[in-house]
Amino acid sequence: MVNPIPTNLLPRLGESYFYENFFNPSESDVYFERLKNEISWKQEPIKLFGKTIMQPRLTALQGNPKMHYGYSGIRMNPDPFSDTLLAIKKRIEPSAGVKFTHVLLNRYRDGKDSMGWHRDNEKELGVNPVIASVSFGAFRDFHFRLYETKANKITLNLGHGSLLIMKGKTQHHWEHQLPKRANIVGERINLTFRVLTS
Repeated sequence: MVNPIPTNLLPRLGESYFYENFFNPSESDVYFERLKNEISWKQEPIKLFGKTIMQPRLTALQGNPKMHYGYSGIRMNPDPFSDTLLAIKKRIEPSAGVKFTHVLLNRYRDGKDSMGWHRDNEKELGVNPVIASVSFGAFRDFHFRLYETKANKITLNLGHGSLLIMKGKTQHHWEHQLPKRANIVGERINLTFRVLTS
């Protein structure tokens, strides 16, 4: 069953669609436990403003092993898709309208783990990339804002089993973040499916 398309969250210059309960609670529980235990999680060093620091989260990459992915000075070599991730990918592709080649996984161990303001605009993703973000585990707030003016801030609560699809010109004009939150003690696993073009 294909979920009905929700309203575009962005007022202009992009398209982002939020499916609050794309996966039901019981299947979300199963996927969260499988991903926590099946994935080879790593903490990688990244370059920010000329300095090398450890990422404030754990990561992994799966997908086509012939195509590598990099950001912030990291070059990631993908593992093949697991059965768990293939099942999730198959579920979300009809709503996203594309066949994904890779998934970047992020594991936020508590509220001290985070993701700073950024755009998913690496050249490997093509001109107008489609990014599908699936969340399992603890609820975390997620922010959009216009890249050039830092205005029009939009806040979402990404919950257990939710799906956010970003497409069109979103990565040109909007940036996003997952901020630190001291009151969050639970873990969150985020899957960002994408299409690598080179």
